[in-house]
Amino acid sequence: MDMSYVIICSVALVASGLTFFSGFGLGTVLLPAFALFFAVEKAIALTAVVHFLNGLFKLSLVWRHIDRAIVIRFGGLAILGALAGAWSLLWLSEAQPLLTYSLFGRNVEIAPVKLVVGVLLLLFACAEMLPSFRAISFAPRWLTLGGVLSGFFGGLSGMQGALRSAFLVKLGLTKEAYVATGAAIAFLIDVSRLGIYSRQIVEHRADLNYGLLGAAVIAAFAGAILGNRYLPKVKMSGIQGIVATLLFIVALGLITGFL
Repeated sequence: MDMSYVIICSVALVASGLTFFSGFGLGTVLLPAFALFFAVEKAIALTAVVHFLNGLFKLSLVWRHIDRAIVIRFGGLAILGALAGAWSLLWLSEAQPLLTYSLFGRNVEIAPVKLVVGVLLLLFACAEMLPSFRAISFAPRWLTLGGVLSGFFGGLSGMQGALRSAFLVKLGLTKEAYVATGAAIAFLIDVSRLGIYSRQIVEHRADLNYGLLGAAVIAAFAGAILGNRYLPKVKMSGIQGIVATLLFIVALGLITGFL
């Protein structure tokens, strides 16, 4: 069997299952897997399709538990923040990397935007590991800040999921509501970014491997089904642990320039 199918489908299956609980990370993990076999532009387009379809499928599994009030207050602001972040990205696109170095034959750049997001996520991750912080729930007024920050940094760097989860996990939601509400907000933001995704997909449609794309989507769906099946057996404290661990990994990846 083609190794691209083995690697990409395995990553899609495992990442989709794990990120079902955390609410973020599928695109972060899947993009490097696609990039092993395709040019970055094609990898982005393929990842976008899998991410969007998997988000839609995940939402179909858990929509009954959505906290609509949070989706409206958090998600609406996140979309507005994403637009502001995307505009800021255009302004910062010419900013020079703070540091460039080579590691294992790969040229790595630490961009100002990614450093800021990485430090912010690292603070959330470290705080999440403190028992006293885990017991804290954010008051509803913090939804405004969470939505704006999540959307802004999502538009700026594509990392909206990690910040969104860092806030949602503190709102005192049940595990079912946390997963469903995060999925609904992620879907809204994905839809708002379809303009960017669609241009990439149309531009590279003739070169896309549709067989591999379909296999990756099915693998991601299978991961979501497994995640939904085992959700009743997972404690909210376990979900908080998964979020903290992934926040830490993503933060280090951004700070060091590997993501």
